[in-house]
Amino acid sequence: MAAGVASARLGFEETLIDLIKARNPVLLVETHEAERVLKLVRSVAQNSEIRRSRRVATYTLTNGLQDGVAPGRPMAPDAALSEAAKVTEPTIFVFFDLHHYLGAGGRPAEPGVIRSVLDAAREFRAGRVPHTLLIVAPALPLPADLEKEVSVVELPLPGKAEIEAVLDEIITTNAANIVVDLSAEDRERLLQAAQGLTLGEAENAFARAIASDRRLDADDIDLVLDEKRQTIKKSGLLEFIEPAGSMEDIGGLENLKSWLGKRKDSWLPAASEWSIPAPKGVLITGVPGCGKSLTAKCMSTLWGLPLLRMDVGRVFSGLVGSSEQNMRAVLKLAEAVAPSILWIDEIEKGFGSSSSGDSGTSQRVFGTFLTWMQEKSKPVFVIATANKIDGLPPEFLRKGRFDEIFFVDLPTPKELKEIWRLQLSQRLTDSSRASGGLVLSDGLLQRLAEESNGFSGAEVAEAVVSACFDAYSQRRAVQEADLFRSIRNTTPLSKTQEEQIRQIREWASARAVAATSREDSGELALVGASAGRDVTSYRSGRQIEY
Repeated sequence: MAAGVASARLGFEETLIDLIKARNPVLLVETHEAERVLKLVRSVAQNSEIRRSRRVATYTLTNGLQDGVAPGRPMAPDAALSEAAKVTEPTIFVFFDLHHYLGAGGRPAEPGVIRSVLDAAREFRAGRVPHTLLIVAPALPLPADLEKEVSVVELPLPGKAEIEAVLDEIITTNAANIVVDLSAEDRERLLQAAQGLTLGEAENAFARAIASDRRLDADDIDLVLDEKRQTIKKSGLLEFIEPAGSMEDIGGLENLKSWLGKRKDSWLPAASEWSIPAPKGVLITGVPGCGKSLTAKCMSTLWGLPLLRMDVGRVFSGLVGSSEQNMRAVLKLAEAVAPSILWIDEIEKGFGSSSSGDSGTSQRVFGTFLTWMQEKSKPVFVIATANKIDGLPPEFLRKGRFDEIFFVDLPTPKELKEIWRLQLSQRLTDSSRASGGLVLSDGLLQRLAEESNGFSGAEVAEAVVSACFDAYSQRRAVQEADLFRSIRNTTPLSKTQEEQIRQIREWASARAVAATSREDSGELALVGASAGRDVTSYRSGRQIEY
């Protein structure tokens, strides 16, 4: 039997029943939820769809084989597999510690145990008694000898119904000592906050919420979310980004902001009445320092969804097979937290070299991600940013992967004026203005925008910081002269990387949508028609009205 992941269209129990009926001899479930697996297996063992009901026996290193009747004794795994083959009643053997002997954690697999599994597989498949070996492990890259013998069964994280059952149980158990003050909406939000946790983690989160003040109310939603943050942090593959700022903190990019605003709440059930699917994602490319990453952070506030940042470098690991497993774990966690936003910053650095000579690992990981983007059914919105988009493989950019590709150019004069206003408003306090400092007049902002033509948003922000340092060193308020001096002392990226920026614009002129609205950009000229002009004096990017 060829190894493979059982169809995601079927539930865990349905898949397990099918594989048992087909007499697949060895199954693998990768999960931390050992007790949940055992509970589900015991339910399946007595399912009427299986013609001959099964007993359930478990194996651990400390207790050996146990069938729930006779106590076990410590036993080596190869000896336990040999004993299992002698059992005369149809049985599902659930082995919990076998992965330690099959190469988990980078340790070498033990040949004797591998041979015992192969012998058991041969006996369970063709023997008179229909047994099934179910290996439960947090993670297990299969040895080559077992790849064709083992079927991988995916156990999804608990759904809303399972988490709700845990909540109801903990409320019932503590009913005499606690106060429950949850509206129907609060309860729904609490359950949604717990999605993405294992049943044990959800129970711990609810228990912590109750223990803090002997109440369960809307204020406890943040405690449950904190437990989710810890879970994501422990995975080491995703980072939970706290909501910060709003779209009003971004100067310009009105096309992009309008596009995102119109897709807010599109994952809710009400959107299905309009026959629209949940948006897949957006790719934002352009000049460095012009607001791509800031847009991702502010989008979490706009949509009210958790923002998860994936560091592609962490996905790749030195252990054979673990990179592919890491990618599957990332995608599984993002879907479990859905609806959510998955942010991949500077994606070209992670996937731009997918064809490099690394025994095909990069290509397999990249292929897994592409397939998931195309076929995902959970509302996980992917926002990817790239500075050098021409370094990405062509298949990554075709329609169907992303809903749209936006190009972020250097700020227009109108956008520069708004960026200066935002940056100065954030940096200058009322007390500094009252003591003879700056007055943010329209005229001043206009002169600053004209003087800083060709600056990126990040360079404007640094110019303001530099001016503040100059003023602080003399313990005085910031003056206009400080700002203009900072501008003169800055050599913008549009000068130091003029050729690179021109190349980015040439690529975007026919392939991307301008993030800046037509009203903000004024008369735009395509790169091809602007030969010989200064790099700061034209804009490129196909215009679409939103």
